[in-house]
This record gives sequence, C-alpha cells and structure tokens, in this order.
Amino acid sequence: MIKAIIFDMDGVLFDTENFYFKRRETFLGSKGISVKHLPPKYFIGGRMDQFWENILGDKIANYDTKALEAEYTAYKNTHRPAYDELVFADASTVLATLTAKGIVLALASNSAREDVEDALEKSGLKQYFTHILSGSEFSEGKPNPAIYNAACEKLGFAKKDIVIIEDSQKGIQAGVAAGVRVLAIRDKVFGVDQSKADVLIDSLTEALQFVENENHNSSI
Repeated sequence: MIKAIIFDMDGVLFDTENFYFKRRETFLGSKGISVKHLPPKYFIGGRMDQFWENILGDKIANYDTKALEAEYTAYKNTHRPAYDELVFADASTVLATLTAKGIVLALASNSAREDVEDALEKSGLKQYFTHILSGSEFSEGKPNPAIYNAACEKLGFAKKDIVIIEDSQKGIQAGVAAGVRVLAIRDKVFGVDQSKADVLIDSLTEALQFVENENHNSSI
C-alpha cells in the first residue's frame, strides 16, 4: 500500500529544463565559457557544483569555480523562471487528489532552497507538501541518496510504502540507491537514461492512476 510519495521538482512538477539550460548557457557564455560539448541531458537533475569539471575540462585550474558559482547564483536571482506558467497542467489536481486520499506528500529537489520555495509559492503547490527538502541542505546532491533517505525518515513510513516520482537519471539512481520504488515520467525530449526506474509513466495523472490501482488491489 502506498502511504507516501516523494516528488522531485524540475521535470516532474515544472517544465523548467529548457529554461534552465538556456539560462545556464547564457551566463556561462558571458564568461567566455562554452557548454556546446555537453548535451542538455547531462545537466538534468544535477547541481552546478557537479558540473564544473566537465564544463571546464583541462582549463579548470584557470577558474575560481566557487566565485563563478556565486556569480551564477546572483544571476539566477535576477533571471527567475515564471514558475506559475511552467507548472504542469495536471500538477495541482493530482496533488490535491492524493492529499484528499490521505497520502502524505514530500518534495526532494536538488535545486537550491530559494528556488524550491519560489516555485512552490508562485504555483500554489506548497500547501500539499508535508515535508520539503532542497539541495541546500545536503553536501552532495543526487545521485547520492542522502536527500531521499532523509525524506523517508521524515515521512516515518516503511520504504516499501513510499514511492518516488522522478525524471532524471541522477534522481532515479538516488531513489534506487535509497531502496525506494521509483516511478519516472517518461522523457520524450532529451534522451535521458531512465532504464533503472521501476515504472515508466507518461504524466502525473498516470502516476495518480498507478497509486489508486495499487492501493485498490492492496485493499482487496
């Protein structure tokens, strides 16, 4: 029986990946740094502190990556997404329905705390989550499972009664490493490797149907 669900944020609740890629590319381009050698899928589900080595390659010693990251954070704060326009159309309805059924919801995102709060406030989704965890609270982001282990601990249910909804390869790996079933929203754009997910779904609405079917079968 599914008693709780942990949601990733970007690519699951919000269609933000293209915006993030273009924003990152524009900022780095202003510093004379190209990311043309890396496919967009490389960045999905990750954090900037995970990317510098592959972005800069053998030129990494020429840069102060901590300073660059601080500049990028400031740039992000003045170039924020319109989260209320990028939220998936069925997100609010699905979250409201799950909550009404007594399923406890948590959110665990690699994104910084201020980005998570901004997204949830602007979209009106914050009300549905009992626990909200961000990358700001963890020294290592996904695929490290720490954020999902912490979310499970906060939820207080056995891991067999929890599912994770993800989209990125890093997120799926983190969920699997945490020992929790992972539903992945099928990627049809970037070519993300989602082969480690337990179940592939096409939308949040399909995730709701999966939960309803499993809980119905468990009660028979």
